[in-house]
This record gives sequence, C-alpha cells and structure tokens, in this order.
Amino acid sequence: MQETKIRDYLSENGISPVRKRIKIMSYLISKRNHATAEMIYADLSSEIAGLSKTTVYNTLNLFVQEGIARALNIDSNELRYDADTSLHGHFKCNDCGKIYDFALNKTIMPDISLNNFRLDDYQFSIKGLCPICLKLKKA
Repeated sequence: MQETKIRDYLSENGISPVRKRIKIMSYLISKRNHATAEMIYADLSSEIAGLSKTTVYNTLNLFVQEGIARALNIDSNELRYDADTSLHGHFKCNDCGKIYDFALNKTIMPDISLNNFRLDDYQFSIKGLCPICLKLKKA
C-alpha cells in the first residue's frame, strides 16, 4: 500500500498520520509477518531517525485501540500484531515459529451465547508443524 493511501487510512480512522505511524502501519501491511514490537523496532530503527521502542509500543497500542490492527496473544510470552482485522485464525509452527493465516468459516464457529456481554475480540489459534518443518523432520 502506498504511503499516501496509508496516510488517508490513518486519518479516516482518527489517527494523526505522522511519519513514524505511517511507516509502522506500512510495515504491518507489507510484511504480514505478525511481528512483535521488538521486530518492528529492529527492522525500522535504522530507517527512521529517532524511533524508540516506546514509540513503536505506543503506536501499536493506538492502532489496536482504534481497531486498525489486532494484538495477537498466540504465545503467553509474546504479543504480536496484525493489520488484517478480518475474521481469520492463526497457525504457529512449533519448530520455525512462523505464523500463518487461515480462513475461518463463520458457519462452523462456536455459538457464543453471552447475554448482556459485548465481545470485543475473538482469537482462534492453533499450533503444530508447518509443511516445511514437517518435511525436514521426515528427512
């Protein structure tokens, strides 16, 4: 996605489109690697003068708060971020650690009947071995 489109997208969602926010959203959209804040900081710190870990964390929290990114708690020891806010699940490979998206069929989703509750987030994740790691184990 071009920076001008990201700038407009941020503005449309009530977020001031400053350069650091544009770059972080661009990273999330282009990499699609379900990055941690640490990964984003490591990859962008040489490209963006004055970028701090605090800025990355605050920006990601703002994106989640405004609903343009999701915080994924796939493992209890790390928080990852995804700019794809559509209904989908995540598969994490136990060997290589890569996270893959997969489609969720709404018709087979469990019926969550919680009267007088508001559901703000619904995450579905599974773990196992990806095809590459599975093949390596068999070799």
